Amino acid sequence: MKTLPEPLAFVWDRGNSRKNEQKHKVSDHEAEEPFFDKKRKIFTDHLHSGKEERFRMVGKTKNHRLLFVAFTIRKGIVRIISARDINKKEVYLYEKTA
Repeated sequence: MKTLPEPLAFVWDRGNSRKNEQKHKVSDHEAEEPFFDKKRKIFTDHLHSGKEERFRMVGKTKNHRLLFVAFTIRKGIVRIISARDINKKEVYLYEKTA
């Protein structure tokens, strides 16, 4: 499991800002909320890690919406790549205990 930097900070580049809201109805602020979910699960994204290490996360927002978030960490700052609702097949990732 990945440990997140403290304090947690986010950066949004022009290309990704508001993209998730347009495609998946997830605002930038809502996409950040699962990072504060104590039950979140973070996994290394081996398939998409090339020049930089990427991660996948499942977690809940303040409104109990389960999201799947792809992100990377650059210079100690989280850069969210994409955020969307989890699908039925991914619910087990959040619910499994280990």
